[in-house]
Amino acid sequence: MQNKPADIKVAVDAVVFGYSKHDGVSVLLIQRKYEPFKNGWAIPGGFVLENESLEDAVRRELLEETGIEVNYLEQLYTFGDPDRDPRQRVIAIAYFGLVKASQFQVLKASTDAENAKWFSIKKLPALAFDHKKILNTAIERLRNKVQYQPIGFELLDKKFPFSDLEKLYIALLDKDINRRNFSKKILSFGFLEETGELSKTEGKGRPGKMFRFNPARYKELLKEGFHFEI
Repeated sequence: MQNKPADIKVAVDAVVFGYSKHDGVSVLLIQRKYEPFKNGWAIPGGFVLENESLEDAVRRELLEETGIEVNYLEQLYTFGDPDRDPRQRVIAIAYFGLVKASQFQVLKASTDAENAKWFSIKKLPALAFDHKKILNTAIERLRNKVQYQPIGFELLDKKFPFSDLEKLYIALLDKDINRRNFSKKILSFGFLEETGELSKTEGKGRPGKMFRFNPARYKELLKEGFHFEI
């Protein structure tokens, strides 16, 4: 007896991480309006439409279910366990992005999303489908990537004290760092420059030097064979 070709649907999911120096790392979730997992929390996403690219589909779903647009989404992984969706066989292509959470505080849930909300990655609700597995995969990719590519700089203000950069990496890596070694290594790369300004401090702390990331210099270094590694 021959096996019948599978009737497979294709879906996309968007794992969007947010960061703030006060709240750390969070992830954007939606509350499902319909079954399966009605009222449960899930990663934004849905089925790919006819004649729609994967990239267009993930951006459309993110906009429809949360009301936000993200400039950069990177393909993460394909999830295709036969029983991952109780309705039918569904293969999901997951994407992930990293944004300043403060820029996306106004969320507008629509279509099959009842609500949209930021959750700390340390205080997550139960997730629908296999979305816990997807989220854990995205967290692992994020923590690996920030160690070999300076993707975190776009989460800081254009001018920032070095302590903000340290807080960012501590939050993203979820572990403490040797501040002296970290500072020495980052400054040795040559793409971080002093602005000549001092930070405004609260209380008795000494004002620190302000820095800015120079993306043009970073690109030059890449052409020269430079490798970023923390």
